[in-house]
Amino acid sequence: MPAEIIEKTRAGERLTSEEALRLYKHADLNTLGQLAHEVRLRLHPEPVITYVIDRNINYTNKCISGCKFCAYYCAPEDPDGYVLSREELARKIRETKALGGTQVLLQGGLHPDLPLSFYEEMLRFMKGMDIHCHAFSPPEVVHFSNVSGLSVKEVLERLIAAGLDSIPGGGAEILVDQVRSQIAPRKATTDQWLEVMEEAHRQGLRTTATMMFGHVETLAQRIEHMERLRELQDRTGGFTAFIPWPFQPGNTAINVKPATGQEYLRTLAISRIFLDNFENIQASWVTQGPKVAQISLFFGANDFGSTMIEENVVAAAGVSHRLSEEEIRRIVQGAGFMPRQRLMDYTPVNSNVR
Repeated sequence: MPAEIIEKTRAGERLTSEEALRLYKHADLNTLGQLAHEVRLRLHPEPVITYVIDRNINYTNKCISGCKFCAYYCAPEDPDGYVLSREELARKIRETKALGGTQVLLQGGLHPDLPLSFYEEMLRFMKGMDIHCHAFSPPEVVHFSNVSGLSVKEVLERLIAAGLDSIPGGGAEILVDQVRSQIAPRKATTDQWLEVMEEAHRQGLRTTATMMFGHVETLAQRIEHMERLRELQDRTGGFTAFIPWPFQPGNTAINVKPATGQEYLRTLAISRIFLDNFENIQASWVTQGPKVAQISLFFGANDFGSTMIEENVVAAAGVSHRLSEEEIRRIVQGAGFMPRQRLMDYTPVNSNVR
Protein backbone atom coordinates (compact mmCIF):
# COMPACT_ATOMS: atom_id res chain seq x y z
CA MET A 1 0.00 0.00 0.00
CA PRO A 2 1.47 3.40 -0.99
CA ALA A 3 0.90 4.94 2.46
CA GLU A 4 2.71 8.20 1.72
CA ILE A 5 0.55 8.78 -1.38
CA ILE A 6 -2.60 8.10 0.62
CA GLU A 7 -1.50 10.64 3.24
CA LYS A 8 -0.71 13.16 0.50
CA THR A 9 -4.18 12.68 -1.00
CA ARG A 10 -5.85 13.16 2.36
CA ALA A 11 -3.85 16.32 2.91
CA GLY A 12 -5.29 17.74 -0.31
CA GLU A 13 -1.95 17.83 -2.12
CA ARG A 14 -1.65 17.32 -5.89
CA LEU A 15 -0.42 13.92 -7.01
CA THR A 16 2.11 13.42 -9.77
CA SER A 17 1.27 11.05 -12.61
CA GLU A 18 3.74 8.51 -11.17
CA GLU A 19 2.02 8.67 -7.77
CA ALA A 20 -1.42 8.28 -9.34
CA LEU A 21 -0.24 5.22 -11.24
CA ARG A 22 1.18 3.66 -8.06
CA LEU A 23 -2.08 4.34 -6.26
CA TYR A 24 -4.08 2.75 -9.08
CA LYS A 25 -1.89 -0.37 -9.14
CA HIS A 26 -1.39 -0.97 -5.44
CA ALA A 27 -4.28 0.46 -3.41
CA ASP A 28 -7.19 -1.89 -2.82
CA LEU A 29 -10.61 -1.02 -4.22
CA ASN A 30 -12.12 0.02 -0.89
CA THR A 31 -9.22 2.37 -0.12
CA LEU A 32 -9.48 3.98 -3.56
CA GLY A 33 -13.21 4.48 -3.12
CA GLN A 34 -12.77 5.97 0.34
CA LEU A 35 -10.07 8.38 -0.85
CA ALA A 36 -12.10 9.47 -3.87
CA HIS A 37 -15.19 9.98 -1.74
CA GLU A 38 -13.18 12.11 0.70
CA VAL A 39 -12.00 14.30 -2.18
CA ARG A 40 -15.57 14.55 -3.48
CA LEU A 41 -16.84 15.63 -0.03
CA ARG A 42 -14.07 18.19 0.23
CA LEU A 43 -15.26 19.75 -3.04
CA HIS A 44 -18.98 19.08 -2.57
CA PRO A 45 -19.83 18.65 1.13
CA GLU A 46 -23.54 18.91 0.45
CA PRO A 47 -25.32 15.54 -0.09
CA VAL A 48 -26.46 16.45 -3.61
CA ILE A 49 -26.11 14.50 -6.87
CA THR A 50 -26.84 16.48 -10.02
CA TYR A 51 -28.21 15.36 -13.39
CA VAL A 52 -29.32 16.95 -16.65
CA ILE A 53 -32.32 16.19 -18.83
CA ASP A 54 -31.20 16.06 -22.45
CA ARG A 55 -31.07 13.98 -25.58
CA ASN A 56 -28.18 12.77 -27.74
CA ILE A 57 -29.00 13.58 -31.35
CA ASN A 58 -26.75 12.24 -34.11
CA TYR A 59 -27.33 14.43 -37.14
CA THR A 60 -25.54 11.98 -39.47
CA ASN A 61 -23.96 8.55 -39.25
CA LYS A 62 -21.93 9.02 -42.44
CA CYS A 63 -18.28 9.26 -41.50
CA ILE A 64 -14.86 9.15 -43.14
CA SER A 65 -12.99 8.51 -39.91
CA GLY A 66 -13.60 4.76 -39.76
CA CYS A 67 -12.65 4.42 -36.08
CA LYS A 68 -12.10 0.81 -35.06
CA PHE A 69 -14.05 1.26 -31.84
CA CYS A 70 -17.25 2.60 -33.46
CA ALA A 71 -20.19 0.34 -34.31
CA TYR A 72 -22.48 3.18 -35.39
CA TYR A 73 -20.88 4.88 -38.39
CA CYS A 74 -21.54 4.21 -42.07
CA ALA A 75 -19.21 4.86 -44.96
CA PRO A 76 -20.42 7.83 -47.06
CA GLU A 77 -21.58 5.55 -49.89
CA ASP A 78 -23.44 3.12 -47.57
CA PRO A 79 -27.21 3.03 -48.32
CA ASP A 80 -27.90 2.91 -44.57
CA GLY A 81 -26.29 6.31 -44.11
CA TYR A 82 -28.48 9.29 -43.29
CA VAL A 83 -28.51 13.03 -42.65
CA LEU A 84 -31.23 14.07 -40.24
CA SER A 85 -33.98 16.24 -41.75
CA ARG A 86 -35.05 19.50 -40.14
CA GLU A 87 -38.49 17.99 -39.53
CA GLU A 88 -37.03 15.05 -37.61
CA LEU A 89 -34.67 17.33 -35.69
CA ALA A 90 -37.60 19.54 -34.68
CA ARG A 91 -39.63 16.53 -33.56
CA LYS A 92 -36.77 15.31 -31.35
CA ILE A 93 -36.32 18.75 -29.79
CA ARG A 94 -40.06 19.10 -29.08
CA GLU A 95 -40.09 15.69 -27.38
CA THR A 96 -37.05 16.63 -25.31
CA LYS A 97 -38.60 19.89 -24.10
CA ALA A 98 -41.89 18.14 -23.30
CA LEU A 99 -39.94 15.90 -20.88
CA GLY A 100 -38.35 18.88 -19.15
CA GLY A 101 -35.16 18.79 -21.23
CA THR A 102 -32.94 21.85 -21.23
CA GLN A 103 -30.35 20.93 -23.85
CA VAL A 104 -29.48 18.77 -26.82
CA LEU A 105 -26.14 17.01 -27.16
CA LEU A 106 -25.59 17.17 -30.91
CA GLN A 107 -22.87 15.09 -32.56
CA GLY A 108 -22.37 13.31 -35.84
CA GLY A 109 -19.97 11.55 -38.13
CA LEU A 110 -17.34 13.36 -40.19
CA HIS A 111 -19.43 13.78 -43.33
CA PRO A 112 -17.23 14.51 -46.37
CA ASP A 113 -19.73 16.65 -48.31
CA LEU A 114 -21.51 18.95 -45.85
CA PRO A 115 -20.19 22.55 -45.85
CA LEU A 116 -19.71 24.65 -42.72
CA SER A 117 -22.87 26.55 -43.62
CA PHE A 118 -24.89 23.36 -43.07
CA TYR A 119 -23.85 23.28 -39.39
CA GLU A 120 -24.41 27.02 -38.97
CA GLU A 121 -27.93 26.74 -40.38
CA MET A 122 -28.65 23.74 -38.16
CA LEU A 123 -27.59 25.68 -35.07
CA ARG A 124 -29.75 28.66 -36.03
CA PHE A 125 -32.71 26.34 -36.56
CA MET A 126 -32.21 24.75 -33.13
CA LYS A 127 -31.79 28.08 -31.34
CA GLY A 128 -35.07 29.13 -32.89
CA MET A 129 -36.64 26.36 -30.80
CA ASP A 130 -35.11 27.77 -27.58
CA ILE A 131 -32.80 24.90 -26.60
CA HIS A 132 -29.21 24.86 -25.32
CA CYS A 133 -26.92 23.55 -28.07
CA HIS A 134 -24.19 21.38 -26.53
CA ALA A 135 -22.70 20.44 -29.85
CA PHE A 136 -19.80 19.30 -32.03
CA SER A 137 -16.92 17.45 -30.38
CA PRO A 138 -13.34 18.55 -31.17
CA PRO A 139 -12.82 16.05 -34.03
CA GLU A 140 -15.91 17.50 -35.72
CA VAL A 141 -14.57 21.04 -35.32
CA VAL A 142 -11.22 19.95 -36.80
CA HIS A 143 -13.12 18.32 -39.68
CA PHE A 144 -15.12 21.54 -40.26
CA SER A 145 -11.80 23.41 -40.36
CA ASN A 146 -10.39 21.01 -42.95
CA VAL A 147 -13.51 21.13 -45.14
CA SER A 148 -13.88 24.92 -45.00
CA GLY A 149 -10.20 25.87 -45.15
CA LEU A 150 -10.70 28.10 -42.10
CA SER A 151 -8.75 27.97 -38.86
CA VAL A 152 -10.20 26.34 -35.74
CA LYS A 153 -10.50 29.84 -34.26
CA GLU A 154 -12.53 31.08 -37.24
CA VAL A 155 -14.75 27.96 -37.28
CA LEU A 156 -15.57 28.37 -33.59
CA GLU A 157 -16.30 32.08 -34.04
CA ARG A 158 -18.81 31.26 -36.79
CA LEU A 159 -20.43 28.41 -34.85
CA ILE A 160 -20.80 30.57 -31.75
CA ALA A 161 -22.36 33.33 -33.85
CA ALA A 162 -24.83 30.75 -35.18
CA GLY A 163 -25.84 29.61 -31.69
CA LEU A 164 -23.29 27.13 -30.31
CA ASP A 165 -23.54 27.23 -26.49
CA SER A 166 -21.02 24.63 -25.30
CA ILE A 167 -18.92 21.72 -26.56
CA PRO A 168 -19.07 18.05 -25.49
CA GLY A 169 -15.86 16.20 -24.71
CA GLY A 170 -16.37 13.40 -27.20
CA GLY A 171 -13.65 12.13 -29.50
CA ALA A 172 -11.02 12.22 -26.77
CA GLU A 173 -10.79 8.42 -26.43
CA ILE A 174 -7.23 8.33 -25.02
CA LEU A 175 -5.23 11.54 -25.50
CA VAL A 176 -2.04 9.72 -26.45
CA ASP A 177 -1.16 9.61 -30.15
CA GLN A 178 0.38 6.14 -29.86
CA VAL A 179 -3.10 4.89 -28.92
CA ARG A 180 -5.00 7.09 -31.34
CA SER A 181 -2.89 5.87 -34.27
CA GLN A 182 -4.06 2.33 -33.53
CA ILE A 183 -7.78 2.89 -32.99
CA ALA A 184 -8.55 6.09 -34.95
CA PRO A 185 -5.69 6.98 -37.32
CA ARG A 186 -7.80 9.38 -39.43
CA LYS A 187 -9.21 11.31 -36.47
CA ALA A 188 -7.97 14.47 -34.76
CA THR A 189 -4.65 14.11 -32.95
CA THR A 190 -4.18 14.69 -29.23
CA ASP A 191 -2.85 18.21 -29.80
CA GLN A 192 -5.70 19.05 -32.18
CA TRP A 193 -8.31 17.89 -29.65
CA LEU A 194 -6.70 20.01 -26.95
CA GLU A 195 -6.32 22.99 -29.33
CA VAL A 196 -10.07 23.01 -30.02
CA MET A 197 -10.87 22.93 -26.31
CA GLU A 198 -8.37 25.64 -25.44
CA GLU A 199 -9.66 27.92 -28.19
CA ALA A 200 -13.26 27.22 -27.14
CA HIS A 201 -12.41 28.20 -23.57
CA ARG A 202 -10.64 31.31 -24.86
CA GLN A 203 -13.82 32.29 -26.70
CA GLY A 204 -15.94 31.84 -23.58
CA LEU A 205 -17.43 28.38 -24.13
CA ARG A 206 -17.62 25.83 -21.33
CA THR A 207 -16.88 22.23 -22.32
CA THR A 208 -16.75 18.75 -20.85
CA ALA A 209 -13.95 16.19 -21.11
CA THR A 210 -14.24 12.43 -21.55
CA MET A 211 -12.05 9.34 -21.58
CA MET A 212 -12.96 6.08 -23.29
CA PHE A 213 -10.75 3.41 -21.72
CA GLY A 214 -10.36 -0.36 -21.70
CA HIS A 215 -9.22 -1.08 -25.26
CA VAL A 216 -5.54 -0.94 -26.32
CA GLU A 217 -4.19 1.63 -23.85
CA THR A 218 -2.02 0.97 -20.79
CA LEU A 219 -2.75 2.19 -17.26
CA ALA A 220 0.06 4.72 -17.62
CA GLN A 221 -1.58 6.08 -20.78
CA ARG A 222 -4.87 6.57 -18.92
CA ILE A 223 -3.02 8.70 -16.39
CA GLU A 224 -1.24 10.55 -19.22
CA HIS A 225 -4.66 11.37 -20.69
CA MET A 226 -5.77 12.82 -17.36
CA GLU A 227 -2.54 14.77 -17.02
CA ARG A 228 -3.03 16.48 -20.40
CA LEU A 229 -6.53 17.49 -19.31
CA ARG A 230 -5.31 18.73 -15.93
CA GLU A 231 -2.64 20.86 -17.59
CA LEU A 232 -5.20 22.49 -19.90
CA GLN A 233 -7.62 23.04 -17.02
CA ASP A 234 -4.83 24.79 -15.11
CA ARG A 235 -4.50 27.23 -18.02
CA THR A 236 -8.16 27.87 -18.80
CA GLY A 237 -10.53 26.52 -16.15
CA GLY A 238 -13.02 25.89 -18.96
CA PHE A 239 -13.95 22.26 -18.31
CA THR A 240 -17.11 21.73 -16.28
CA ALA A 241 -16.78 17.98 -15.77
CA PHE A 242 -14.83 14.81 -16.53
CA ILE A 243 -16.66 11.71 -17.76
CA PRO A 244 -14.69 8.43 -17.93
CA TRP A 245 -16.47 5.51 -19.53
CA PRO A 246 -15.36 2.00 -20.53
CA PHE A 247 -15.16 0.92 -24.15
CA GLN A 248 -17.94 -1.41 -25.32
CA PRO A 249 -16.43 -3.84 -27.88
CA GLY A 250 -19.61 -5.39 -29.29
CA ASN A 251 -19.92 -5.10 -33.09
CA THR A 252 -16.59 -3.24 -33.34
CA ALA A 253 -13.22 -4.09 -34.89
CA ILE A 254 -11.46 -4.26 -31.50
CA ASN A 255 -11.64 -7.68 -29.88
CA VAL A 256 -11.18 -7.26 -26.13
CA LYS A 257 -13.12 -8.18 -23.03
CA PRO A 258 -15.20 -5.32 -21.67
CA ALA A 259 -13.82 -3.58 -18.59
CA THR A 260 -15.27 -4.96 -15.37
CA GLY A 261 -17.26 -2.92 -12.90
CA GLN A 262 -14.27 -2.97 -10.55
CA GLU A 263 -11.96 -1.61 -13.24
CA TYR A 264 -14.46 1.15 -13.97
CA LEU A 265 -14.71 2.09 -10.29
CA ARG A 266 -10.92 2.12 -9.88
CA THR A 267 -10.49 4.39 -12.90
CA LEU A 268 -13.30 6.66 -11.75
CA ALA A 269 -11.76 6.96 -8.27
CA ILE A 270 -8.31 7.77 -9.64
CA SER A 271 -9.79 10.45 -11.88
CA ARG A 272 -11.47 12.11 -8.89
CA ILE A 273 -8.22 12.04 -6.91
CA PHE A 274 -5.89 13.12 -9.74
CA LEU A 275 -8.05 15.77 -11.43
CA ASP A 276 -7.96 18.16 -8.51
CA ASN A 277 -8.91 21.15 -10.68
CA PHE A 278 -12.08 19.54 -12.09
CA GLU A 279 -15.08 20.44 -10.02
CA ASN A 280 -17.33 17.61 -11.24
CA ILE A 281 -16.92 13.91 -12.04
CA GLN A 282 -19.75 12.17 -13.85
CA ALA A 283 -20.97 8.59 -13.44
CA SER A 284 -21.55 6.47 -16.55
CA TRP A 285 -24.78 4.57 -16.07
CA VAL A 286 -25.15 4.30 -19.86
CA THR A 287 -22.29 1.77 -20.03
CA GLN A 288 -22.35 0.37 -16.47
CA GLY A 289 -26.03 0.16 -15.67
CA PRO A 290 -27.83 1.63 -12.66
CA LYS A 291 -26.34 -0.54 -9.88
CA VAL A 292 -22.67 0.18 -10.61
CA ALA A 293 -23.56 3.81 -11.30
CA GLN A 294 -25.15 4.00 -7.85
CA ILE A 295 -21.98 2.59 -6.27
CA SER A 296 -19.92 5.13 -8.23
CA LEU A 297 -21.50 7.87 -6.11
CA PHE A 298 -19.19 6.62 -3.35
CA PHE A 299 -16.17 6.44 -5.69
CA GLY A 300 -15.87 10.13 -6.49
CA ALA A 301 -18.82 10.88 -8.77
CA ASN A 302 -21.03 13.81 -7.79
CA ASP A 303 -23.04 13.88 -11.02
CA PHE A 304 -25.30 11.21 -12.53
CA GLY A 305 -25.02 12.55 -16.06
CA SER A 306 -27.94 12.75 -18.43
CA THR A 307 -31.30 11.08 -18.73
CA MET A 308 -30.25 10.43 -22.35
CA ILE A 309 -33.72 10.37 -23.80
CA GLU A 310 -31.97 9.07 -26.93
CA GLU A 311 -28.56 7.38 -27.26
CA ASN A 312 -27.34 5.54 -30.37
CA VAL A 313 -23.57 5.03 -30.32
CA VAL A 314 -23.21 2.84 -27.21
CA ALA A 315 -26.43 1.04 -28.13
CA ALA A 316 -24.90 0.12 -31.51
CA ALA A 317 -22.23 -1.80 -29.56
CA GLY A 318 -24.94 -3.92 -27.98
CA VAL A 319 -25.22 -2.14 -24.62
CA SER A 320 -28.54 -0.48 -23.93
CA HIS A 321 -29.52 0.90 -20.53
CA ARG A 322 -32.42 3.30 -20.20
CA LEU A 323 -33.34 5.44 -17.18
CA SER A 324 -36.11 7.98 -16.81
CA GLU A 325 -35.76 11.08 -14.66
CA GLU A 326 -37.92 9.40 -12.03
CA GLU A 327 -35.63 6.34 -11.99
CA ILE A 328 -32.50 8.49 -11.70
CA ARG A 329 -33.99 10.35 -8.76
CA ARG A 330 -34.96 7.07 -7.08
CA ILE A 331 -31.45 5.61 -7.54
CA VAL A 332 -29.80 8.74 -6.15
CA GLN A 333 -32.15 8.86 -3.19
CA GLY A 334 -31.57 5.15 -2.57
CA ALA A 335 -27.86 5.92 -2.11
CA GLY A 336 -28.69 8.56 0.50
CA PHE A 337 -28.28 11.67 -1.65
CA MET A 338 -30.60 14.41 -2.90
CA PRO A 339 -31.07 14.54 -6.69
CA ARG A 340 -31.00 17.95 -8.33
CA GLN A 341 -31.59 18.80 -11.97
CA ARG A 342 -28.96 21.11 -13.45
CA LEU A 343 -28.03 22.95 -16.62
CA MET A 344 -24.85 22.29 -18.63
CA ASP A 345 -22.83 24.72 -16.49
CA TYR A 346 -24.12 23.07 -13.29
CA THR A 347 -26.51 25.89 -12.47
CA PRO A 348 -29.45 24.26 -10.64
CA VAL A 349 -32.87 24.13 -12.27
CA ASN A 350 -34.55 25.55 -9.19
CA SER A 351 -38.03 24.37 -10.02
CA ASN A 352 -36.74 20.80 -9.76
CA VAL A 353 -35.21 21.04 -6.29
CA ARG A 354 -37.58 18.88 -4.29
